[in-house]
Amino acid sequence: MENTFDYALTAFQFFFDNILAKPEFFIGLLVFLGYMLLGKGLAESFSGFIKAAVGFMILLVGSSGMVGAFSPVLTGLIEKYDLKAAVIDSNFGYAAANKGLESIGESTSLTMVVLLVGFLFNILLIALKRITKIRTLFITGHIMVKQSAFLTFMVFYAVPSLRSIEGAIIIGILIGTYWAVFSNLTLEATDSLVGERAFAVGHPQMFGIWLVDKFAAKFGDKNKTIDNVKLPKAISVMSDNVVGTSVVMLLMFGAVLIALGPETMKELDPGTYKDFSFAAYVVSKCLSFTVFFLILQMGVKMFVSELIESFMGISNKLLKGSVPAVDCAATFGFANPNTILLGFICGTIGQIVAILGLLVFKSPIMIISGFVPLFFDNATLAVFAHNKGGVRAAVIMPIISGVLQVLGGAIGVLMFSLYQFGGWYGNLDFATAWIGFGFLIKNFEIIGLVLALIIMLAIPQLQYLRNKDKYFEGT
Repeated sequence: MENTFDYALTAFQFFFDNILAKPEFFIGLLVFLGYMLLGKGLAESFSGFIKAAVGFMILLVGSSGMVGAFSPVLTGLIEKYDLKAAVIDSNFGYAAANKGLESIGESTSLTMVVLLVGFLFNILLIALKRITKIRTLFITGHIMVKQSAFLTFMVFYAVPSLRSIEGAIIIGILIGTYWAVFSNLTLEATDSLVGERAFAVGHPQMFGIWLVDKFAAKFGDKNKTIDNVKLPKAISVMSDNVVGTSVVMLLMFGAVLIALGPETMKELDPGTYKDFSFAAYVVSKCLSFTVFFLILQMGVKMFVSELIESFMGISNKLLKGSVPAVDCAATFGFANPNTILLGFICGTIGQIVAILGLLVFKSPIMIISGFVPLFFDNATLAVFAHNKGGVRAAVIMPIISGVLQVLGGAIGVLMFSLYQFGGWYGNLDFATAWIGFGFLIKNFEIIGLVLALIIMLAIPQLQYLRNKDKYFEGT
């Protein structure tokens, strides 16, 4: 039995290293398989593979470019001002979790067991969808890696008795349930945005998307869109996506870069800051954000169109009735680009307000904003808020999200002692739902973990009861 499991784990490790951890290949293969199942033929299926893979690679260039451009700025803030704080960002949270696992004497290799079990359990929940009411398959590979490590640390820290291969399997069931249930929560919201049952969101602000979709209409009017906003003539040029994004980044990041100064940035960003003036560096650095943002949007349009069409083959022939849950950036192609920028700005405002609150009330831990939740969470929430509540909802709800990200992150960092490793998984789900689940697990151990599973598995049942007639429509 042990040898069989070892072989299965080795096979999955190969699959993970070469396919799942290379999401462009995984997305491309899904598109290829889907087209073949639709009878498109080898040439057209291969063409779909190329377009989807290249499109996703373009998205990754834009995404990693934005994160990379922000990293030296964040490091400069921490080092220059000697801040004793934790960064709320998935990348920092992932690194902190790995350090945390090492500190309690556990190998990070167990996170691969967690990932394997979680992915297979998600598939099982879809296969039993008439019982489980699950319709979505979480396929965002890079997110799965980070979350597997982070939740492994959380559970191992809270429940020492589970520090074993058996415990890793249990954690895999926990995370597979989360991927399936919470991506399933986003399906109706995404249907409304896209106009058809095409995909769901598989990114850690899924609970936030559901909340925004349910309540955005109470905060605004969907008929009063960002397109109807009349800007003064002096700033009407900001309605242009390229100009608006560039000006905002010049104002926001330009001020931070100037505060950090040329010596700090020359030391932390030598690859970009070379033999030219600091003013030129600041402008170039800020405009690079616009470049990466435009690249990201182009990649989204390429791979999403292929995935939507081809996944019908998989849904009809293999995992019947399933819908892929993909990166939140896939939604950016279904909104005015200024909505995305608005979400980023308003989320930033919310986080600043919350951080000032921590300072005023002398919090024992200080939180530093991380780029991934700051941009990807709040821009995504603005897209969904705008769809149901217009421009007013797109302003208010990212501000609320920003506040929750900071306050929830501060609670989580203290609860799991991750302040010593400087990071927390900053996306909204980990500032809301996982604070609750974490509390149950930390205080009630095995019983708390079982309660978290029961609560999650009950969610799709409640969704189904509210909409029995149309629940499986289009799947």
